[in-house]
Amino acid sequence: MKKALVCGAGGFIGGHLVKKLKTEGYWVRGVDIEQHEFEPSKADEFLLLDLRYPDNCKKALKVEGGQFDDVYQLAADMGGMGFISVAECEVLRNNALININMIHTAAEMDVFRYFFSSSVCVYPDMQPEDDELSEDDAIPANPDNEYGWEKLYAERVAMAYGRHYETNFRIARFENCYGPFGTWQGGREKAPAAICRKVAEAKDGGTIEVWGDGTAVRNFTYVDDLIDGVFRLMHSDFEAPINIGTTEYITVDALVDTIVDISGKRLIKKHIKGPVGVQSRNFSKKRIQSLGWKPKVSLREGLERTYEWIEEQVRKSPL
Repeated sequence: MKKALVCGAGGFIGGHLVKKLKTEGYWVRGVDIEQHEFEPSKADEFLLLDLRYPDNCKKALKVEGGQFDDVYQLAADMGGMGFISVAECEVLRNNALININMIHTAAEMDVFRYFFSSSVCVYPDMQPEDDELSEDDAIPANPDNEYGWEKLYAERVAMAYGRHYETNFRIARFENCYGPFGTWQGGREKAPAAICRKVAEAKDGGTIEVWGDGTAVRNFTYVDDLIDGVFRLMHSDFEAPINIGTTEYITVDALVDTIVDISGKRLIKKHIKGPVGVQSRNFSKKRIQSLGWKPKVSLREGLERTYEWIEEQVRKSPL
């Protein structure tokens, strides 16, 4: 049986990736600093390990009967703009330690395939009318936040080790990902989850607060589609970074309006100051499309699934 390691298996995307790998016939070990918040892990084995430390990286990668066929590195100290805009030191230190130690240890242990989850945060701020950027346009670099700078550095580490070791590295730059079983409160949630929560908590006819003026443009990828792209990339021969995301763009105001419409409520938007992030991003998807990938879930359908799940969490939550 093929064996896979998922680092960050206690997180939103990592938890969904574990389920995908199980359907593909893998024996899966999940590793994270804590268990999944919303559902028991589907991994065959789950280890609580802090991957900032080299010894724990060795424990994660050591498996009986040889080595892992595939290693997926998604472990990170991260969240939405409300988190990464204020936790700059934690983001830089913790994520750099995780990635340096995991890449080095995996290469030293002759791991065959290693996936690194990067982010479109490696790109600079854009305006809606700006031309589409390819993956190569991340250099010369000017990320909008420290999370993006660390991701870009970790990409360079992975590619350098790929040139000097036998490990085959695969790198995907994720666009905004959303769906059920993700963080929806507490400050680390991303925009779709935060807005779903606010709408679910609001009374019909009430008001919800929206950070910024609502004109920022975003692109959101449903988690199942993202996982499919990751799996395709991992088993391809493509060595350079690849953007994974849809071509369906929407303003923040339109995103709020869509979720309000899904809820069936009548709500008023109140724009307030807050960490919005970039004004826009527009990236080429030609590389991932060349692998036969295309999203199956529209934004409306994905938001319907996400809102239904978050509304249920709100109903269950103590007042």
